Amino acid sequence: MREERKGNFWNTPLTASMIKTKDVRMPEMLLGYFIGPIGGLLSSGIFTSILNTYFTDVLKLDLTFLTTLQLVSTIFIVIANLIVGQLIERTKVMAGKARPWILLSALTLSVASVLMFIVPFEGTAKMIWIAVAYNLFYSVAYPIYNTANSTLVAVSTRNSDQRGQLASFTNIAGLAAMGAGSMVFPILVSFALKEKQNLWFMAMLAVGILTALTIFLQYKFSRERVTEELLEQNKEDGGTIPQTSVSMRAQFAAVASEKWWWIVMVFYMIFQFSGAIKNGSMSYFCKWVLDNSVMGADAWGTYQSILAIMGAIPMAVAMLFVNPLCQKFGKRKTVSAFLILGVIGGAIAGMGGNHIVPVAAGVALKCLGSSPACYMILAMLADVIDHIEWKTGLRTDGLTMSIYSSLMVAASPVMNAVFSLILKIVGYDQNSVVGVDVQSAAAQAGISISYIWVETAAYLICAVLLFLFFRVEDNLKAEQDEIECRNKEKKAEI
Repeated sequence: MREERKGNFWNTPLTASMIKTKDVRMPEMLLGYFIGPIGGLLSSGIFTSILNTYFTDVLKLDLTFLTTLQLVSTIFIVIANLIVGQLIERTKVMAGKARPWILLSALTLSVASVLMFIVPFEGTAKMIWIAVAYNLFYSVAYPIYNTANSTLVAVSTRNSDQRGQLASFTNIAGLAAMGAGSMVFPILVSFALKEKQNLWFMAMLAVGILTALTIFLQYKFSRERVTEELLEQNKEDGGTIPQTSVSMRAQFAAVASEKWWWIVMVFYMIFQFSGAIKNGSMSYFCKWVLDNSVMGADAWGTYQSILAIMGAIPMAVAMLFVNPLCQKFGKRKTVSAFLILGVIGGAIAGMGGNHIVPVAAGVALKCLGSSPACYMILAMLADVIDHIEWKTGLRTDGLTMSIYSSLMVAASPVMNAVFSLILKIVGYDQNSVVGVDVQSAAAQAGISISYIWVETAAYLICAVLLFLFFRVEDNLKAEQDEIECRNKEKKAEI
């Protein structure tokens, strides 16, 4: 995507940005970093919550096939994210380096969101279709959008306060998309879609159309001021400033030697993967573990929405005090302390058995405990990137964000595969009817462990790992000041 090859394509009425101001203002925040990402992340939010249920209970896919598909697909997902990260780094047009890929996602992500719900075949052909459609979403379309969307905040402006506001809008959009997937869609499934595959297709077709429209809005109402500045500077200097990025090999050599980079990545992997198995098993927990006798068999969708709301409210409230607490006590102490609170909440939920009230209370406390980790992970990664720059002189954003995105996207397939294997081991009956049949005690135990106890144990491990070993903040301010002095010296030499 070199600008000289594209001519004036990026200046046409269709592709030119609607944002002309130097500073970030409300239309850009609202449309480019809130409404746009909601649509872009909506299908992922739905899939995280209920795609495995669609596979097992609607399509009746074999559990061994699902486990194999999701594990093998992870390889392609990781490779795709690394490739996309490097493609974005090498994109040099005035529209930006991330925005062109967001524009492409308006087509690719919306189409890929629907393909798994068409299913025109039966037998082996159906499994092949699902395998291809699954990888078109998770290994092609979603990595393109997610990596570009994650990059957009950093290149939007050099104003740190405005960049923080954009990051907040993006985080809220992600929560809103997950909320729609875990609160609204399960009710639609339990009371309307049920096991009617044609209705699932119609619902996801509507999601796909919404995705295309909102991503296009995100493209039109965003702007990469930092990228424009660098390109203009290079143009003024006659193209003498090198526009090539640091190679992946050089970036990996820089990050591989830094223990704190490994600690934060292991922390994030444990945190994200444990959350993925919780999300993937949530609908099963509500259908087969919770007591639905009061509200009827179809109430499992309502119960799932209740649990999602009980988790979302503390997360939303936490946005008000997480950043001030981290500024006062540091990210390491704040995140670790709240994770211990999450462990206590998980224990309460686990001891609640099949009763919705104690389970919901425990889930609320557990989600409150996880909130600083959710909001601060990107900031923690940024701290490590700055530290590595201080040590090596290299920026490793491209590789780091590619791996971060890989872990984020791969978490659901990997842990859904693990959960499918657990279902097979514990004897889950795919032909059971909610309200008529009852899953075995072993199946209920396996589902409960997946929904509550895996994540609870992960929070304890993450808290210990972070508190004892992650000390990047200790000298960060001095390191950042030294980096600034170096840059000023280089600029003076030029």
